[in-house]
Amino acid sequence: MLQIGPYELTNRVALAPMAGVTDLPFRRLCAEFGAGLVVSEMISSRPELRNSRKSLLRSRHDGEIEPRSVQIAGNEPVQMAEAAQYNVSHGAQIIDINMGCPAKKVCRKAAGAALLADEALVADILNAVVSAVDAPVTLKIRTGISPGAINAVQIARIAEDNGIAALAVHGRTRACAFRGEAEYDTIADIVAAVDLPVLANGDIDSPEKAARVIASTNAAGVMIGRAAQGQPWLCGQIATYLETGSVPQAPSHTEQLAILRRHVADLHEFYGEFMGTRIARKHVSWFLQRRPDSGPLRASFNRISVHSEQLDYISNLESLNYKNEELAA
Repeated sequence: MLQIGPYELTNRVALAPMAGVTDLPFRRLCAEFGAGLVVSEMISSRPELRNSRKSLLRSRHDGEIEPRSVQIAGNEPVQMAEAAQYNVSHGAQIIDINMGCPAKKVCRKAAGAALLADEALVADILNAVVSAVDAPVTLKIRTGISPGAINAVQIARIAEDNGIAALAVHGRTRACAFRGEAEYDTIADIVAAVDLPVLANGDIDSPEKAARVIASTNAAGVMIGRAAQGQPWLCGQIATYLETGSVPQAPSHTEQLAILRRHVADLHEFYGEFMGTRIARKHVSWFLQRRPDSGPLRASFNRISVHSEQLDYISNLESLNYKNEELAA
């Protein structure tokens, strides 16, 4: 099993922190279906934003599995240390530091993956945060800022020297964003260079792919990001396969629709009707994207602005599926 500080996780599969995705309803759902660790959306370290609606929603942990992992983002060591203390005092049991986000709005502020260009600042931030809290501190990085400036092995050694408890590595540079192939060779080099538990991240979209990546990198586990969107049971499927060699069946179509309907209802309750109906659109879109008729279904769902009508639409998808099956027969 995977150990992070005093916490022994139930398996080797973590849900990646994703802004606008891994809110509390989605984290609870992925944990229910077998994710061994779920990490919050990134929370700004700026103290003036702590009481903003966005930060307060991202800081909620009611009904969440333990250990509760909260990701913080920023570029100022003292602020990051204070943000870690604040979040631990509000329920975080693991602090995760974001040095992997490639988004321009984050990197323009010299945060996220942009920090990888300044190894001295990386060390200062890690030392400040680790020294500030008793909770274990983890780090998520990319392989560098560009293909010509890959320094993930050096960053990993800095992380180990400064007391980081575990490291997640997305196998691309900041400049690559989500384009091209993930650099599993670089992740393997990191694993060989440090004694930290390393989670491999990037392009892992099936149980079989997860096993191949672990075999090729010797990583302690995997972190699943975009592939979990629309299929919150994926982390659990991967965890079972890594442990037993057998892939459990995905929920049936009827079960999936029930899960989706419950998820959308939770979003309505969590955000309120105005925001909840809008946020539900992307989750339903991810769920539908694997269907051959996804285009018109997603378009019609996105026109719905009343929460009860969204739930009715999802309920009606089951009868639509039966009609499609009858036509195919």
